Amino acid sequence: MHWWCPRRLRIWILRAFGAEIGNDVLIRHRVRIHWPWKLSVGNSSWIGEGAWILNLESVSIGNDVCISQDALICTGSHDFNSSTFEFDNGRIFIEDGVWIAARATILRGVRIGENSLIGATALVASDTPAYSRVLGPHSVSKKRSEGHE
Repeated sequence: MHWWCPRRLRIWILRAFGAEIGNDVLIRHRVRIHWPWKLSVGNSSWIGEGAWILNLESVSIGNDVCISQDALICTGSHDFNSSTFEFDNGRIFIEDGVWIAARATILRGVRIGENSLIGATALVASDTPAYSRVLGPHSVSKKRSEGHE
């Protein structure tokens, strides 16, 4: 069972814990934010149900951004070559107009350029320039034939 909290109260609580949240932001139920004081969200952005922002470092989300259901924004990692498995964390920047589709994963140290589309289930481990299209691993482009459905 999940505890339900009204939208305005969610925003108020996040701001009370140091998050910078713009106007007309919608944060749906079951969104997990690790450290609110390391989160910045611009105006008119939307974070879908079940999204997880694991922000051990800062996460900056621009204006008019859509982060869809169950997406993972993860600033944390470890240095595989370290004998003590040291942290290897990095900030994440999501610029204006980006759509991160359902169950996509954005890894540490990445900048998503403005007006980019990160497709459902896509994994992004390096910067994407503005107007990029990053599709999931099993993306298939279907062409519609005339007269066939």
